[in-house]
Amino acid sequence: MNRRELLFWLSALGGLGPKALAQVLENPSRLYELPPYGNVTLLYFSDLHGQAFPHYFMEPPNLIAPKPLMGRPGYLTGEAILRYYGVERKTPLAYLLSYLDFVELAKAFGPIGGLSALTALIRRQKAQVEAEGGRVLVLDGGDTWTNSGLSLLTQGEAIVDWQNLVGVDHMVSHWEWTLGRERAEALFKKLKGEHLSYNVVDELFGDPLYPAYRIHQMGRYALAIVGATYPYVKVSHPEEFTEGLSFALDVRRLQEAVDQARAEGADAVVLLSHNGLQLDAALAERVKGIDLILSGHTHDLTPSPWRVGKTWIVAGSAAGKALMRVDLKLTKGGIANLRLRILPVLARHLPGAPDVEAFLEKTLAPHRQHLLEPLAVSESLLYKRDTLYSTWDELVGQAVKALYPEVDLVFSPAVRWGTTILPGQAITRDHLYAYLGFTYPDLYLFWLRGEQIRNTLEDIASNVFTPDPFYQQGGDVSRVYGLRYVLDPDAPVGKRIREVEVGGKPLDPNRRYLAASYGGRLQRVGEAKAGYEPRPIYQVLEEYLKAAGRIRVLPKPNVRVLGRNYRVPEVSS
Repeated sequence: MNRRELLFWLSALGGLGPKALAQVLENPSRLYELPPYGNVTLLYFSDLHGQAFPHYFMEPPNLIAPKPLMGRPGYLTGEAILRYYGVERKTPLAYLLSYLDFVELAKAFGPIGGLSALTALIRRQKAQVEAEGGRVLVLDGGDTWTNSGLSLLTQGEAIVDWQNLVGVDHMVSHWEWTLGRERAEALFKKLKGEHLSYNVVDELFGDPLYPAYRIHQMGRYALAIVGATYPYVKVSHPEEFTEGLSFALDVRRLQEAVDQARAEGADAVVLLSHNGLQLDAALAERVKGIDLILSGHTHDLTPSPWRVGKTWIVAGSAAGKALMRVDLKLTKGGIANLRLRILPVLARHLPGAPDVEAFLEKTLAPHRQHLLEPLAVSESLLYKRDTLYSTWDELVGQAVKALYPEVDLVFSPAVRWGTTILPGQAITRDHLYAYLGFTYPDLYLFWLRGEQIRNTLEDIASNVFTPDPFYQQGGDVSRVYGLRYVLDPDAPVGKRIREVEVGGKPLDPNRRYLAASYGGRLQRVGEAKAGYEPRPIYQVLEEYLKAAGRIRVLPKPNVRVLGRNYRVPEVSS
């Protein structure tokens, strides 16, 4: 780490005097020692997705926005996001924010995240604040228990045990429910902290099942934390996981929770949310009395707070790559001011937590050989996050096609989670689970007519590119290997998808095509292929990787986007 990089960290994480600067240059860990501010500190992370160990996580090359939402936080990538926040290229903060120079920066700064480094950082920040007489809450924005090897093999329990070790005060939820209602409810009971949700209610009677908020007395002032669960759990996942529950977005009920918290004496209200950045911005305009929203779900990172009306919004990143420190200056009736600092979880440059390392070693022991066995080596950059396409989904499509050559097209779900594999890096089963760690992982083969395929693509585009965040009910656009098309995100509903080709030929609306799909419910629309027995997608990919030994997937997007500058990341080794 050179002097220029350290100086940038200094400017990004808070100013120090000349003497402290000299000490920082000798000891980079001092960059995490911030001067006190305000009277309450929130240590916030979100969308960990069970990633227990240091790994790589590249930001998306493309976040295609509906035209009315272009240029705002949540839809900025590459040079645009660096310009918006005033971040210089090839710096640690640029490594967290942008896909540019990713391979180079990954080699320079090393992997991010890991429960040990994140725990040590949380504990150190908490100790610093409390030593100055301040109050601290540790807040978890949800999507924490699932989508990794360790979480899948322990059904989320390993991650709950870690939350208890680190001292999470409150959390919200989304993918947690894909463990099934019975398992999720049992783990919420095991959690020493508290699951808050204004909108998890009994489906029949509408009775709330969890506290909507909790009020904390912080010296002279009272702070309320209100919880919001992802409202489209039943849309995004098989409904059998959550029978008897409703998660509906309910502006009236949320307003009532905020009003009630204030009536009980809360001076300030913080919404701990798993709604996603755009929906949270829309709620900030409709719900009165929320001072700050800590936003999760869409994996965004905001180096400075986004002000919407009278509400600040801070997005909490993903995959354990950063801890957000939000220092609040409370006053009677609200938040007078705040200070936000991104604390990068650069595992190579941070101490670990010995008790967490011992816990991980013990928990990993029965699964070590299974999770860490190398299956193949990637000669190219494998990434997941993008609005329309990724090299990881290309690899999965190649694998399915190789093992089932009769398949015409392969649908992959556009989830936002998934690690990144550098050129020359071995791919292990732990990596497979980081990309494919569904609790409903089966690959299905089924017949779809061409008209059904087109309608499916239109429905997905309608969801993703609606300009009203209240109607955005999912992630990015599902990837389809073996199919090419033109996308016009600004066209009217039903006319966004054009020039569809399957196998190099125009889509025939009346022909039956053999489709493959996993991690969703599309198979219910089609007719199952006779004689085929579904199997987990990670087993399919493992078989392909072992046979190949080395793989190389260069980015070749199958979508041409009208009216946007669609990019692919630099390919370097």
